Amino acid sequence: MTTEIEIDVQDIDHLGIIAGIIDLIGIVEIIDQEIGTDVRKKVSAGQVVKAMIINCMGF
Repeated sequence: MTTEIEIDVQDIDHLGIIAGIIDLIGIVEIIDQEIGTDVRKKVSAGQVVKAMIINCMGF
């Protein structure tokens, strides 16, 4: 009896490293502290900046 194992491999290249460095530095928290947060928002300003940095590094 052999069972087939399906493996899904995703290549994130350097983007995972960039996201980890952003978390290590604390950029999201610094921006959220300086700008402030609004409870009505689903995404904070810091998270938006993190997404913009990762998006720019992908091109």
